[in-house]
Parts: sequence; structure tokens; C-alpha cells
Amino acid sequence: MGIYYSAIAQGLLYSLMGIGLYITFRILNFADLTSEASFSVGAAVAVKTLTLGLHPVLSLITAFVAGMLTGLVTGLLMTYFEIPSLLAGIITLTALYSINLRIMERANLSLRQVKTLYDLLTNLLADSTSRIFLVGIILTLIVILLLGYFFKTDLGQSMVASGDNEVMAHSLGISVKLMKCLALMASNGIIAMSGALIAQQNGYADVDMGTGTVIIALSSIIIGEMLFKQLTLTMRLGAIVLGSVLYRLLLVAVLKLGFLPSDFRLISALVLAIFLALPAMRKKIQAKKLR
Repeated sequence: MGIYYSAIAQGLLYSLMGIGLYITFRILNFADLTSEASFSVGAAVAVKTLTLGLHPVLSLITAFVAGMLTGLVTGLLMTYFEIPSLLAGIITLTALYSINLRIMERANLSLRQVKTLYDLLTNLLADSTSRIFLVGIILTLIVILLLGYFFKTDLGQSMVASGDNEVMAHSLGISVKLMKCLALMASNGIIAMSGALIAQQNGYADVDMGTGTVIIALSSIIIGEMLFKQLTLTMRLGAIVLGSVLYRLLLVAVLKLGFLPSDFRLISALVLAIFLALPAMRKKIQAKKLR
């Protein structure tokens, strides 16, 4: 059961990335490739600042700010330079590979003998997985509640309107460019925080650790939406957490069948493809039944 408990704990940490991507994927209506870069940036900044002696909580906040700046770069490329969202994300992703190397001064930076956020709970919980689980629960709850409140405010509603209908938003006097930049900053800040937490769990940051993580985040969103429908925004964010946990458990179950760890990304892609294809398959089956 230990491996499943660990998968649940890790699912909580990755769910923050799913929540962050949800802001761009469902509210702004595009999949932001910057997420892979901001995940790595969060990990790199957190590990580097920890090795320099910064307090783990301040290190996490620093990673969040670094992610926000990453999102701002993509936002400016999209809005003020009118570069398509896909290309803007690719440009930022490419540039940040070199920046991450600059931050860490190498391709891989270890946290050996460095105090992490989880170590702050050693006196409370002896088991390392339980510490990860507790941190994941606390942070996901905080993020969900804050976002749930934010999107009920005038600023949050303006952001939603900008994603739903730009023309209508303009007619209401909303600065769509500003809303997109703010949404990208919030999204990538949360994703960077997820990267920082994963890096501290792993005990290192790697320049390539963000590769393929957008698939994990999308899977969390899609699984959550498939299982739970007609929910409030706050409940949808909670469904992403459940989707992330179920996704990790599903991967563990598949690996238990004898697949190699190197097959992880292939399995991840297949899982996402299956869940994306299910709605279309259901419609075809229902159409055949009506005939």
C-alpha cells in the first residue's frame, strides 16, 4: 500500500500544476506551453535559493514569483507583440532552458543535506510521505479557496469574460490584454510552485524536469471533468485534484503490470488520448443506438 499512498501524495503536488493550467486551458481557452518552462523555473529557483540558505517558505514564494514573471513574458509576447499563443509559449520555453542553466549553474542541482519545506514538519510527522501529503493538502486547499474567491470578484469576472468573448469584454471596457497577462501570471506562478514542491520531494532540480508535465496537468483536468460535471468553479478545481490523484494511481497500477519506468511518458500520452476520445466515442455510440 505504500506505493499507492506515495502516488496520492505526489498527485496532490502535481494537482497544483493542473489547477494552474486550468486558468489558461479553460478560462483563456488555450493550452499554454509555457507551463513546462515555469515548472522547471519553479524547481530551479526553489532548489537554488534553498542551497543558498533561504527559508523553505520564502523559497516557495520566490519560485511563485519567478513563475509569474515567466507567465508575464508569454503574456507580453501574445498581447503587445501579437505573437500566436502557441509560438509565444514555445519562445518562452526555449529561452528559459538557458535561463534555468544560468540559475542552477549546471544541468542538475541536488538538495543533499539541505533543509526543505517537508523537513519543517519532521517533529510533527516522522513519515516522509505523510509530510508530503500534509503539505499537498494544505497548499491545494489554500490555492483552491483563494482562486474560488478571486473569480467571484470583479477582476476575476473580467478575466473570465476576456476568455469567453473578447469582443464583448472590449465593449464593456475591459482591458483584455491586461486580463490575459494577469491570468498567465497567476497560472504560471501556481505551476512554478508545483515544480518547487516536486523538486523538494525528489531532492533535486533538473533542467529537463518540466518536459512532458503539460500532459500530466491536462490529464488531471480531463479526468476531473469526465468524472464530475455541472460543478461550480471551486468544485471544478477540487475535481482537478481528484483527477490528478486518480491519474497517479492509474499510472502505478499500469506500471505494476510489468511496464518499465521508461514507458511512463508513453502511458501518460495514451491515458490522455483515451480520456479525450471518450466523449466523441460516446456520441457515436448514442447516435448508432438512435438509428
